[in-house]
Amino acid sequence: MNSSSAMSASKKGTSTLLLFLPVMLCFFAMGFVDLVGTASNYVQRDLQLTDSQANLFPSLVFFWFLIFSVPTGMLMNKIGRKKTVLLSLGVTFVSLLIPLTGDSYYTMLIAFSLLGIGNAIMQTSLNPLVTNLISGDKLASTLTFGQFVKAIASFLAPIIAAAGAAATIPTFGLSWRVLFLIFALVSILSVAALAATPIHEEKPDKASGVGECLKLLGKPFILLCFLGIMCHVGIDVGTNTTAPKIIMERLSVSLEEASFATGLYFIFRTAGCFLGAFILRVMSARKFFAVSVLMMLAAMILLFTGHTLGVIYTGIALIGFGNSNIFSIVFSQALLDSPNEKNEVSGLMIMGLFGGTIFPLAMGFAADAIGQAGAVAVMTVGVAYLLYYTLKIKAAK
Repeated sequence: MNSSSAMSASKKGTSTLLLFLPVMLCFFAMGFVDLVGTASNYVQRDLQLTDSQANLFPSLVFFWFLIFSVPTGMLMNKIGRKKTVLLSLGVTFVSLLIPLTGDSYYTMLIAFSLLGIGNAIMQTSLNPLVTNLISGDKLASTLTFGQFVKAIASFLAPIIAAAGAAATIPTFGLSWRVLFLIFALVSILSVAALAATPIHEEKPDKASGVGECLKLLGKPFILLCFLGIMCHVGIDVGTNTTAPKIIMERLSVSLEEASFATGLYFIFRTAGCFLGAFILRVMSARKFFAVSVLMMLAAMILLFTGHTLGVIYTGIALIGFGNSNIFSIVFSQALLDSPNEKNEVSGLMIMGLFGGTIFPLAMGFAADAIGQAGAVAVMTVGVAYLLYYTLKIKAAK
């Protein structure tokens, strides 16, 4: 390679990196939605709520994915993916400001509703925006790396909240709610970085309506992917919310002590996303998916039977690692199955995050009835479906 070619390749690599970094910062902002599990536990303690009342918070966040995902897919066709992501970051910023004014039940309901709306718009638009930078067989590993960056924010949320509650960091009188202030500042940075980044978008998909989008669920493989996303996020939000409760119930410790369980979950989910980005380059998606689901099945057995901290932590860690790559594999399989309808398929897949509403509600009622074993039973249903989905991955193009 001559010096001119080398300089051109170096310049292209630098240019791609400059495009990639702002998008990854947006993935970090996408992870803000996972603070709902940590926050709901603190609100439950502060306001003396039951499990079913507290689980309304994560359920409400993910309810908006049902309403906004498909319309966002159509909005992208009109204004483009980048502008849609910027809109989502703006809504997210507003949602993070509201808890700074108070922590009453209704204040938090409003804040979590806006957080859910912003995240629904962001997840629908940001994932297909990545296809303007990466495509083909590298898409799954790139989306997995984005999930790794997202998981960093998820991992930091319980740590920041616990540090704020213990006043080991400056909180400005906000206690654990300083978490919202820090993430709001990062949201501003994300908006500035993405707005200043030129991204060449492919020609928008053809105009489509809600009916046409939902019609895609008539394709058997797309429907399977949709249900797979529902189970993935149900297990994710369920573990995020329930892990500390299992420890408090069985070992009689405080929320501050038990909250490390959430951090542990995100440590292993973060590690799983990071390693998955490399593993998916050398291992088939189906094989890696099967290993991941079997890890979660083993975890459910441990959470049913475990009464020591070590056993429970092992189960939580297995869920974190096993569930870390499910979303990116299912999402990429759906996009590759219908390459000419990326925006619509993205809207449908993100609508599947509505599972984050169904699972916590069911888990809350089950836990109120028979204890946290009931919540684990609900998550096991999701794992069983993902085991079935493993056999169908080969149907993707």
